[in-house]
Amino acid sequence: MKTLIYVSLILAAATSAVFAQSTAEKTGANSLMGVSPKTEDFVTEAASSDMFEIESSKLALERSDAQTKTFAQQMLTDHQKTSDELKDLISAGKVKATVPTAMSSSHQSMLDDLKKLNGDDFTKQYHSDQEDVHENAVDLFKRYGDEGENAELKAWAATTRPALEHHLKMATDLNK
Repeated sequence: MKTLIYVSLILAAATSAVFAQSTAEKTGANSLMGVSPKTEDFVTEAASSDMFEIESSKLALERSDAQTKTFAQQMLTDHQKTSDELKDLISAGKVKATVPTAMSSSHQSMLDDLKKLNGDDFTKQYHSDQEDVHENAVDLFKRYGDEGENAELKAWAATTRPALEHHLKMATDLNK
């Protein structure tokens, strides 16, 4: 049944001129079809992901074990860097988009859930969230890096993706 729903969604997205890509990005249809997000969608998703990484990692520095704190510090450093790079591309006029000032509702919900936890419960959820968020980020950056519409942003996504892939491997290793 799930397959039928996915196929229907893919066919609807592929055949309908009025199907908004931002809706397709939100619902995951673009990811399922391997379609590159629009520039504004990419910026919104990348910035939101960075905000989640930064805020959740700040919590991990307060609430987790030494191994997780080391990982969290790396996430803080690396995602602040990518946030700054993205903002620089936009402020230099190389990318026509607006950087959001708040994370998406799904990222905010994940963060709110983390804030309610402590100890092992926090650490397990943080590890799980890190793997999920990095899987999504790798997919997003791959799709935009391969077929994005803005050359500068496309190049940045392609050069940033290996670090995200490394983060994903680190997060997966934490979950073992």
